Amino acid sequence: MNSETADGPTAAEPWLWRDWMAALLLFLATGAVVVWQNSRLGVLWDLSYILENSYRISLGDVPYRDFPLPYAPLTFLIQAALIKLTGRVFFHHVLYCAAVGGLATVLTWRILLNVLREAVTSARLVAFLLSAPLTVLGIYCIFPHPFYDPDCTFAILVCILLLQQLERRGLSPLRYFLTGAVLVVPLFVKQNAGLAFLGSAGLALTLLMGLEARRRRPVSRYAWLMAGTATGLVSAFMLIHFTVGLGNYTHWTIQFAASRRMPLLADMLATYQTRLLLWWIPAFMVGAFLLWLNRRERAALALVSTCLMSVPFAWIVIDMAIEKDPSERAERLLALWPFVLIVSLVFALLSARRRAGITLVLPYILVGTVQGAFLSQQLWGSTYALWPLLMLLIASMIKALVAPSKEQSAWKIIPLASAVAVSMLVSGGYYVWSHERLNYADLSEGEMVRSTLPALAGLSVRGSWIPHFEELVRFAEREIPTEAGLLMIPGEDIFYYTTGRHPRFPVLMFDHTVNPYSPDEIFELARARKIYWLVVKQTLQLEGEPVEDKNRLLELLRQDFKRVDSLNNYGVYRRRSTADSGEDQTHKASK
Repeated sequence: MNSETADGPTAAEPWLWRDWMAALLLFLATGAVVVWQNSRLGVLWDLSYILENSYRISLGDVPYRDFPLPYAPLTFLIQAALIKLTGRVFFHHVLYCAAVGGLATVLTWRILLNVLREAVTSARLVAFLLSAPLTVLGIYCIFPHPFYDPDCTFAILVCILLLQQLERRGLSPLRYFLTGAVLVVPLFVKQNAGLAFLGSAGLALTLLMGLEARRRRPVSRYAWLMAGTATGLVSAFMLIHFTVGLGNYTHWTIQFAASRRMPLLADMLATYQTRLLLWWIPAFMVGAFLLWLNRRERAALALVSTCLMSVPFAWIVIDMAIEKDPSERAERLLALWPFVLIVSLVFALLSARRRAGITLVLPYILVGTVQGAFLSQQLWGSTYALWPLLMLLIASMIKALVAPSKEQSAWKIIPLASAVAVSMLVSGGYYVWSHERLNYADLSEGEMVRSTLPALAGLSVRGSWIPHFEELVRFAEREIPTEAGLLMIPGEDIFYYTTGRHPRFPVLMFDHTVNPYSPDEIFELARARKIYWLVVKQTLQLEGEPVEDKNRLLELLRQDFKRVDSLNNYGVYRRRSTADSGEDQTHKASK
């Protein structure tokens, strides 16, 4: 018996045994890749920023009020809660990433199935094929440490699935209201992607409400959704106001963050300035047109149309075999993004009359969200946790390719879905294995070293970074009192999390995007906060110099600090006493 009506399904479709098997396989495969990634690389700079700030929050420091934090709070609060519940053990954070990464792949699979169920005969097979690449391109597969980009994508996937569930009839107003409230969550995980999602979803729901009103249909469900969203926003802002101060929050997460990370319009448009689009898009469109013409199901014409539509996906694999430069190979894979964004938007417009409800507006929500995510680091830097959204856009394209009657759609779609899956599994697997996205850090030099410190159990990094850092930790245990104020320049290491010390300085990492202080202000703050020890890391895993005007900063600090030891890769300084100052003056006079 068909459980659906013209107004949508009346009940949720029960899971079959093959659904449970597919979900388990996708979850375990994705989680295994995340654990494997953590076993072979560690990106100290980004990992330190998340865990150090999360640790100080777990100690009671309040972000935005007690120390600057130009990011939304939820990832930091989640990791702080994990630290409070399970202690300072790095492997616990690895398990978190593996679990969330696996769940995100499963969520994407269910969303894909909901998108395709009414359009494709073999919807389960096609949804599984399109989900398979996420076992290597999942939200935590490329960058495998706790971070706000993957967490934001996970929250967005939850919201999309909840919106899809609202297509069922007979739901209570409370269900709509609560779903609307959940839509604000991504905004407090990552500002740009979260705001873009919330704005796109809000505009889409307003459009649907207007369409329903025009057709003289009830619009109460959309009213309840919007009421829930408004209530969620007001509640969140009130909580922020009474804990950290709304002024503090908006200053750091909007004004300061935008001033340090907002790209130019030319940089945003550069995403679409690739020559590959000049023949990828025409090839795909011609293939789609031939597919539409092939109503007599001629095998030769079907083969030609499938090959043409598969050109962009096949090309990245062919190019990978030809191209020797890993960065060029990565560029080819990333070129899929502007291609899919353009084509999916075109097909969403062309098939608008055959869509209804959330399915009608989902492509626009996804495109808006992706463009918002690009505001931080454009195409190269922003897409590593967005691959589930790309697969949803591809599914939207596939749905638009299918005629209103789905009886003959399987033979049209399965070859294309298979080509997409194989292409992205191969190219995505290489992309992850080569860690080209993480080329801003030195991850390939030296032997693999695993930390022996209890707090860093599970951390693996190539090179001498871990042994040198452990030498610093042992020195601090011997020579530096636990309560002494410390200043770590530039802050690449997970020092406070590892040692259990409470940081005194408001900034733990001295990078342009997170440090608001000039060298003179840092110098004065070091005096005001009673900083007695200074540790300067000499060679960084991070490529390039993150500290602005570093020479002037160190010149100022050396007025107050005297070098007391030289460790492997670290210079250790202690604040000068009055006697030290007198000795220096005598030494200068004798010269």
